[in-house]
Amino acid sequence: MPPQLLHVTLLQFLPGKGRPSRSIGGALRELLIGVPGGGPDLIVDDGGDATLLIHEGVKAEEIYEKTGVLPDPASTDNVEFQLVLTIIRDGLKSDPKKYRKMKDRLVGVSEETTTGVKRLYQMQANGTLLFPAINVNDSVTKSKFDNLYGCRHSLPDGLMRATDVMIAGKVAVVCGYGDVGKGCASAMKQAGARVIVTEIDPICALQALMEGLQVLTLEDVVSEADIFVTTTGNKDIIMVDHMRKMKNNAIVCNIGHFDNEIDMHGLETFPGVKRITIKPQTDRWVFPDTNSGIIVLAEGRLMNLGCATGHPKFCDVLLIHQPGDCPA
Repeated sequence: MPPQLLHVTLLQFLPGKGRPSRSIGGALRELLIGVPGGGPDLIVDDGGDATLLIHEGVKAEEIYEKTGVLPDPASTDNVEFQLVLTIIRDGLKSDPKKYRKMKDRLVGVSEETTTGVKRLYQMQANGTLLFPAINVNDSVTKSKFDNLYGCRHSLPDGLMRATDVMIAGKVAVVCGYGDVGKGCASAMKQAGARVIVTEIDPICALQALMEGLQVLTLEDVVSEADIFVTTTGNKDIIMVDHMRKMKNNAIVCNIGHFDNEIDMHGLETFPGVKRITIKPQTDRWVFPDTNSGIIVLAEGRLMNLGCATGHPKFCDVLLIHQPGDCPA
């Protein structure tokens, strides 16, 4: 039988287009478990969704075999991880070796994202990586082009489609100054915003300073800025306490891959908070004590996918075609 090639990039697009998280779980279950022969031979992953499912499935099967204990989705606040645990729990009794068989069948995985690659390296270091992985992200035509120039294009695209806001004259805070942050800061600066960068890495902070950007902590500017963009690939960057201190109708969005850069759980569960959907992927959240609100894009997920169409591929065309050969 020919290899079953699984492309999980679709899973990253779905939540940004108004699909509920449970639809992502169904798609992931269908793509992995519905493949003929018991699973894919290869995974082309974008963020590690499928890779995570298989690793957590193998771990859960081993625990279930020894103790009879099933995974508990209520053990985590992360909605996506709850879905992963639910998929595993629901399948354990019918086939308690499903994910181990899938693991044995797999030739390997490729991973496109910066955050996903870092997690794979962590798994390799602690000895838990179950199959070979190809690091696509560190190809220079990805990390130095797609991350920087792609985000430079798609951040203002998403902002303008979602809010129609005038960027010029605004104060924009870019959280993180890696390749993604560099592209975002450049876009905001060129659009006429006054850009402030928050960054914990001293070298990246110095790079921002040398570009003429102000480098401050989030706490220094949280009540003054108009636009906040998270670009770090880390978690818990903008918390609900930060959002409560923001000016009325400040825009909060994430372009740093995972939705937990913004504390959406804290926001959604804040007592008395009111959500007003202005249009799909653009929500105003009003706090009861101040009666002022913030505008959150794409529910904290990737705003350039949820509010726009992601990165253009023209830079890739330029790299693979000779001058004069580029298609119109």
